[in-house]
Amino acid sequence: MLRSPLSCISGRTALDNKLQPGDRDYVAALASGLQILSAFDAEHPRMTLTEMATRTDMDRAKARRFLLTLEALGYVRRSARDFELTPRVLELGHAFQASNQYRAVIQHYLQDITAEIGESSSLSVLDGVDVVYVVRSAAPHRLMAISLSVGTRLPAAYTSMGRVLLAQLPEAKLDSLLQQVKLRAHTPHSLVDMDALRAEIAQVRERGYSLVDQELDLGLRSVATPVFASNGDLLGAINISTNAARVPLEVLLDDYLPRLRRLADTVQKTVRSATG
Repeated sequence: MLRSPLSCISGRTALDNKLQPGDRDYVAALASGLQILSAFDAEHPRMTLTEMATRTDMDRAKARRFLLTLEALGYVRRSARDFELTPRVLELGHAFQASNQYRAVIQHYLQDITAEIGESSSLSVLDGVDVVYVVRSAAPHRLMAISLSVGTRLPAAYTSMGRVLLAQLPEAKLDSLLQQVKLRAHTPHSLVDMDALRAEIAQVRERGYSLVDQELDLGLRSVATPVFASNGDLLGAINISTNAARVPLEVLLDDYLPRLRRLADTVQKTVRSATG
């Protein structure tokens, strides 16, 4: 996620040196409320109190208080024994999108790519060990078992955009983040050795792009490159994803990658900063 220098706050000199639970300025109640909101997803669109407590590892009384508070604020509603999100949570996402106008520029270019080649393309940012989709131009055909949309999170270690973003990190930050990554065989093609992943990230940093072939989902392959603003701010990573049975690797490298690089060049010439 994009970061900028901050003046000293509670003895801290940078946002990367962020608060930890137990610190004086850490508001545990706010963190718990956001944890409740984040617990809802495509697999858990509605939950009982017991299910929420189990999913968030909270005791029932605590989970109940937060659910009822969120209900009072209009972010959660109750139907019989189940709780679910209300459309009001979209206001939070809208505020994020509205404060990042450059995404509309990238959306336009990604839609052009999809119209030209008939493949999906996206922009994502890094959030912890995941990539989060913030712009999406979807092709008519579906590529994965799950539905990809703005807000979807995928493991950075197994996506082309994720590896591109990991490659932009300073070594110390990368080392810290990789300690939190859990490698597993999503498919027979998945990297499951940390040394191999580190070597792959180093290659991505050197060549400026990442190609991932069926490591997260069988049949899914994609190519990605970073995109920057004119002042050097990292805006995120852009990719084109396709079906391995339909599009050979050579097409991704010889046709799709140059398209992404041209898009990145155009954005860098037209976008002044991550907040401009």
